[in-house]
Amino acid sequence: MPRPFTRLAEPFAFVRQFTPSWFAVTMGTGALALVMAALPWGGALERCLAEGFWLFNAVLFAGFALLFLARVLLFRDTLRPMLLHPVQSMFLGAIPMGLATLINGLVLFGVPHWGEGALALAHGLWWLDVALALGVALLVPYLMFTRQDHALEKLTAVWLLPIVAPEVAAAAAGVLAPHLAPEAARLALVTGYLLWGVSLSLAFSLITLVLLRLALHKLPGSEFAATSWLPVGPLATGCLGLLSLGKAMPVAFAGTALAGVADLARDVGLIGSLLLWGAALWWLVMALFCTRRHLRQNMRFNLGWWGFTFPLAVFTLATFELQRRTGIAFFGPVGGALALGLALIWLQVMARTLAGLWHGELFQAPCLAAAAGFSRT
Repeated sequence: MPRPFTRLAEPFAFVRQFTPSWFAVTMGTGALALVMAALPWGGALERCLAEGFWLFNAVLFAGFALLFLARVLLFRDTLRPMLLHPVQSMFLGAIPMGLATLINGLVLFGVPHWGEGALALAHGLWWLDVALALGVALLVPYLMFTRQDHALEKLTAVWLLPIVAPEVAAAAAGVLAPHLAPEAARLALVTGYLLWGVSLSLAFSLITLVLLRLALHKLPGSEFAATSWLPVGPLATGCLGLLSLGKAMPVAFAGTALAGVADLARDVGLIGSLLLWGAALWWLVMALFCTRRHLRQNMRFNLGWWGFTFPLAVFTLATFELQRRTGIAFFGPVGGALALGLALIWLQVMARTLAGLWHGELFQAPCLAAAAGFSRT
């Protein structure tokens, strides 16, 4: 076996050229753990495996957070190129979304083991996640409006990443709220609905632009193949968010003046989630067609391939939750097929990621290469 890091672009490239796109690994891995835990026919073995994946994901997130912090502190000159890069800056949204998978797992796996301590940690991390998600959802679009260089023909669904982060935090609020005291649960749920509104309204606007761009300028290059799957993410997360928030509302608002509204939120949320599931299904089928076309073009691996995993995982979670809420058997086998496909894709992408990590070839920041090229000219 060759020595590690033989293809590093420069010494300490694993720090200086560490990009926020690495957090997409934690998004896909954490979401896979949640899917395993949500399997309707799952037993103790599946639960144990899901918990193992969640712990593995926690280690990944901690390691990536340290590397990213080291880049910011030790190589401050790289921060500006990253923020101004029209693609790399979008992956800042992967940080709070990756953290949200850890929070959900902490509620599902940590609370049974560690009790109130795990719940308090999850609650605190959720508010941190809210702050990070809103910060990214405001900062990156502002930079797009004022500093970054964009054009319609260059637009891809990667634009969705920074604005979907609040929606992911909203869905996590529905998971967390049933375990909180009523007053804290009500605050988390109201905040979740606000985040849901911020995110999905912008997501629909961007998905419309993506549709226009694809019609006018056709598919992007194969290096952006996974972006075809990204519109599934906000639609499926919106579906899951309505289900999880609505499910938690009646208990949290029981005995208050908003008890009737809470029941309405649960019922209307179910209808809205079905509408969003249908929209996500259309984009998923279209993404499969587009990916089949990209495969003919000898797709080269990059960290963007993790975009194949998270949207599919959230869609799978929404499918299983719809089966539980509606009792319609149709959603069961569909969810099972989606879960199997997710596992196979995750294995393929993780194998390529580990190989690239070992050799060091994935530690190449496009924003630094672009800045170097600009300085030479």
